[in-house]
Amino acid sequence: MKSRIRLSLTTLLLAGLVFVGCMHSPVVAPPMASIPPPAAPDFAAANRRVPPPGVVTSIPRPESNPWRPTVAARNWQYIVIHHTATNSGSVESINASHLKNKDKNGNPWRGIGYHFVIGNGDGMSDGAIEPTFRWRTQIQGAHAGSTNKDYNELGIGICLVGNFENSPPTAAQRKSVKQLVKTLRTEYKIATVDVVGHKDIRASATECPGKLFPMAEVAGGDPGVMLGSDSAPPALERVASTTGSLQR
Repeated sequence: MKSRIRLSLTTLLLAGLVFVGCMHSPVVAPPMASIPPPAAPDFAAANRRVPPPGVVTSIPRPESNPWRPTVAARNWQYIVIHHTATNSGSVESINASHLKNKDKNGNPWRGIGYHFVIGNGDGMSDGAIEPTFRWRTQIQGAHAGSTNKDYNELGIGICLVGNFENSPPTAAQRKSVKQLVKTLRTEYKIATVDVVGHKDIRASATECPGKLFPMAEVAGGDPGVMLGSDSAPPALERVASTTGSLQR
């Protein structure tokens, strides 16, 4: 009986100690996950227009070729350089002269046979570059006189006013023709060897564009003078357009 009483007292004592220990032990809460604060609404993103797939959104580069035609370009492969062999001239005077010419079948020419004319200050502004109707409409030239028809069909005819057997092109002409040739070469992927003087491809003998024309310099085309990278571009007259509006 006494043993049972002792056992009960011992059990009660142990229970009390456990209770007292629980009363004095701090209760540790389980750790809570870190929750970031809500992001501020992006009203700009909500109003931003998203372009459909395939639409280019980059800003285009500034125009560097004012002679780019407004119609589909031909597959140009050559550039043929000429001189007028006269002291003066213009698109109008050359056009009037060429209208009097006839082809091998006796048909009159449609007009000026070149795609570009560069003035020397007598009839056109010195160094001014003027595209003709052949360039604006992208039709073949009538300037090569070669057994290889490609020089007319796929050759850009450039004529400088002057007689370069007697005197070289003016400084302005020299600069303009280099800029024009380099721009056309870049635009149409024309190789240096395919920039030729008229005398190099004509079936009958000619000295065009003259012994004093700097053919190698022009054909090589210093990249630094490509239109758009040079600080002083040449004068422009009637840039390539369907209207031929005057620009100086």
